[in-house]
Amino acid sequence: MSIVWKGVFPAVTTKFTDNDELDFDAFDKNIEAQLEAGANGIVLGGTLGEASVLSEAEKIALLEHTVKVVNKRAYVVLNIAEQTTKGALQCAKNAEKYGADGLMMLPPMRYKADDAETVRYFADVAQSTHLPIMIYNNPIDYKIEVTLDMFEELAQYPNIQAVKESTRDVSNVTRMINRFGDRFAIMTGVDTLALESLFMGADGWIAGLVDAFPRETVAVFRLAKAGRMQEALAIYRWFLPVLELDIHPKLVQYIKLAESVTGLGTETVRLPRLKVVGSERERVLKIINDAVKNRPELPAGSWGVEAEVDVTGVS
Repeated sequence: MSIVWKGVFPAVTTKFTDNDELDFDAFDKNIEAQLEAGANGIVLGGTLGEASVLSEAEKIALLEHTVKVVNKRAYVVLNIAEQTTKGALQCAKNAEKYGADGLMMLPPMRYKADDAETVRYFADVAQSTHLPIMIYNNPIDYKIEVTLDMFEELAQYPNIQAVKESTRDVSNVTRMINRFGDRFAIMTGVDTLALESLFMGADGWIAGLVDAFPRETVAVFRLAKAGRMQEALAIYRWFLPVLELDIHPKLVQYIKLAESVTGLGTETVRLPRLKVVGSERERVLKIINDAVKNRPELPAGSWGVEAEVDVTGVS
């Protein structure tokens, strides 16, 4: 099994009811908006998906439901964020059993594994499954960097196919390409560096604010890949104040607030997270409302499943 690691892959939020149960109605509305905009994949259970507070049963229910709703219109990728290799192996087994198309993998959680331990962790999971894997490289938030030398070791496993590049060093895109050519697909994972990373050669975008602004996100990606940089840049400059909500510790609350403003979700989070209030809420709402008020007109054919932008292998 393989995934074409190109295009926009929304890292979707997990929706909850006021009774703290999975809210599939709100979730489905957002998924349909992503697919209508032209998303190529859906990433479940990542940081934005509040993975750390989901039970194993909820992860399975969410995966089964998403596979059914998406119905092959895009790839479904499940995140693995586990403390133990045993837990990661079980998660990979469940992902394969319940219909995921691929995996996104963080290094071991909580314990700061060294290079050898981290490589072994990824290798053990890769050898246990047929599913394609994208390594999530985010040393800022998760304290372990997957270095180029580590990727050299991981290159022997054919189902380790991609990296979510979230080091926040845009030059790392060039380093990966210089070292490995096209061996690993590169998916930019930081919203505020997305256009820069695409210009440097990234293949796709694991996006956050796409949850509230799917059409604009897809338009930036497709215009950039079509070489229409000035059109992409104009949208990106409008978008940047909102995209900066993706690099804050409260990104889940902020992005869910944005979803509620644009009608694509609710603010409800799972404890210990709380909704933002007071002056913080006013500040974030002003950023979101200013963006909605000044929402740009998108070039014809730059988003949607029938998009006319010529991006081979993406549209």
